[in-house]
Amino acid sequence: MNYNKKTVRDVDVSGRKVLLRCDFNVPMAKDGSGVITDDKRIRAALPTIQYLLDQGAAVIACSHMGKPVATFESYKKKQLEKGKDEASITEEKWKKSLAELRMEPVAARLGELLGRPVVLADDVVGPDACAKAAALKGGEVLLLQNTRFEKGETKNDPELAKKLAALAGSDGVYVSDAFGAVHRAHASTAGVAAYLPAVSGFLIQKELDFIGGALANPKRPLVAILGGSKVSSKIGVINNLLEIADTIIIGGGMAYTFSAAQGGTVGDSLLEEDWKDYANDMVKKAADKGVKLLLPVDTVIADKFAPDADSKVVKAGQIPDGWQGLDIGPETVALYCAAVAGAGTVIWNGPMGVFEFEKFAAGTKAVAEALSKTSAITIIGGGDSAAAVQQLGYADKMTHISTGGGASLEFMEGKELPGVACLLDA
Repeated sequence: MNYNKKTVRDVDVSGRKVLLRCDFNVPMAKDGSGVITDDKRIRAALPTIQYLLDQGAAVIACSHMGKPVATFESYKKKQLEKGKDEASITEEKWKKSLAELRMEPVAARLGELLGRPVVLADDVVGPDACAKAAALKGGEVLLLQNTRFEKGETKNDPELAKKLAALAGSDGVYVSDAFGAVHRAHASTAGVAAYLPAVSGFLIQKELDFIGGALANPKRPLVAILGGSKVSSKIGVINNLLEIADTIIIGGGMAYTFSAAQGGTVGDSLLEEDWKDYANDMVKKAADKGVKLLLPVDTVIADKFAPDADSKVVKAGQIPDGWQGLDIGPETVALYCAAVAGAGTVIWNGPMGVFEFEKFAAGTKAVAEALSKTSAITIIGGGDSAAAVQQLGYADKMTHISTGGGASLEFMEGKELPGVACLLDA
């Protein structure tokens, strides 16, 4: 995939309408109060929005939020699949589920952060959105309703894409700045690029520069740290990184599949029996390519999956029945931190253990601390590893924290990202 794409700086947006795809899929309070519990994604869009406004553009921002079901029939079908009683499935409940995913709280918070009013449309490409987009002037911001209220959004419906593009007019520009959604070929992330000149915003440019740069031309040695629960979800990443990394470090629940594949006993630990052969293939491939593949040498085990479980340290591959591995052990911590210390670039995706439990967060904490002290370029690949770094207080010490969990994973797998591929090449 070509990572060298045109950005907002490469087009003249003065006096033009810009359709800007953001990632405003923010977490909301569960009590239905409409309170945003974390506005990080809104803040991440500010540099691009502010630049466009400073250039005299009229900004038509759009985003999805959650997974609304666009029709009552589809809602009813999904509820029945979940085992809900048909009598309890009402149109009123469906409308309430949609109301909780409207963009009013986002518009209000965006306006506060920008220090200017944000006009909100009552629909996505309906009469209200069309009228408000037509009236929008340079230096003003309009936010459309949740793009997933349109059933054609997730199907990348060309008609919907055409209507979205039409909001910006014949002289409009499309700016993609929702990295968390670029791995999906939706109408608002990829389809609109067929009807408007398409460039990246600063957020996507940063992701392409850091992750793309680390994959295409890393400062060496390149060390990849891969954790999380399942080998199956990371096999593509491991496979791709074996082509370019100098060292690959395996931690988290996925390490037990590697351990079992090599003849170890893993007790009640996470184990993907069907992926043991793949794990062995990866070990062999690493050896053939001269890539160091580091696996845990010891592990912290628990007698139950709970924050107050009894725990002890055992050698890797020697976990007794009734016990499960929940973190890497102290010898493994020392081994992994030493590998990070001499790195030129480090990519980290996935925690080393159950960091949500204080008792089993030591491995993840030690790796985060080691990354904070190294002079290497440090890239955190979104998702749980980004959450861990934030929670442990090391976020400001990292070179780059990706804003897209699934997107950064697919990026590291070497897959084409539809929302990036559609942008104009620089």
